[in-house]
Amino acid sequence: MFSLPRSPSPADAVNGQTKLFFVVGHPVGQVKAPVAFNAVFRQAGINALVVPLDLAPQDVLSTCRALLASPTTGGILVTVPYKKTLFELADVHGDDALAVGAVNALRRASDGQILGDLFDGAGFLGGLMAAGHDPHGRRVLVLGAGGAGSAIAAALARTSAAWIGLYDPTAGRADELTQQLRAQFPGGPEIEALDSPLAPCDCVVNATPLGMRAADPLPIDPARLAPETLVVDVIMEPALTPLLRQAAERGLATHPGRPMLDHQLPAYLEFFQLPHAAQLAHASLISRAADPVLS
Repeated sequence: MFSLPRSPSPADAVNGQTKLFFVVGHPVGQVKAPVAFNAVFRQAGINALVVPLDLAPQDVLSTCRALLASPTTGGILVTVPYKKTLFELADVHGDDALAVGAVNALRRASDGQILGDLFDGAGFLGGLMAAGHDPHGRRVLVLGAGGAGSAIAAALARTSAAWIGLYDPTAGRADELTQQLRAQFPGGPEIEALDSPLAPCDCVVNATPLGMRAADPLPIDPARLAPETLVVDVIMEPALTPLLRQAAERGLATHPGRPMLDHQLPAYLEFFQLPHAAQLAHASLISRAADPVLS
């Protein structure tokens, strides 16, 4: 009896010509990049595979340097907590990476130099706008001044947001980022470092890792937020974080983390010199915008 062949998994096609891309972090159980990238690779007919790689802090620089020395490695995607750590590995940085001193993508150029760039901010803003959440005139509180929080704050500083408040429990981190952004965007929104996550706002963005583990405390108590506040969480696993769940239970508008990845995917693929895959990823975003049922 004739039957359709099963859809191959990405690993089915792995061979000696396969380009490997690594998602480097600690932990990596929450990452969604392998699913998103491998789907585009299959659609584009590209012999490549994205795999997660958990690295301890003492090993991350040496391991990533060695991986990028191999012609089998197509590039490295960087997740928490190494976006600022791996900035120093790159010889040449994109503008967004330079703005905040962090990278979430690395590759080796033909001349041997390591290139690094950061797409979190553009992805965050693209996903936010596509969902109908324009930051214009908003008071936005960003929790976390690490790699993702820095990128998000920089992207917001390019908009017409009214105010950006930065909070990070690590002493001095929010102050340092505030000074960087004020210097780079002198005509932009008011930017303020905060000693507490409690400040008047109508949008709060969790850019910390709090929420990835069941035992994590909430990064902010939704009960302390005004009814009109939009609550955004960049964590992608779980998709419905404790923060988003409790905010929704209180009737607050929410926005999840996955759109940030989807909206930076085309830029990632262009950076990795895969223009056909980038075109497909961009076309997918347009299709979703035209037909919300696909989102």
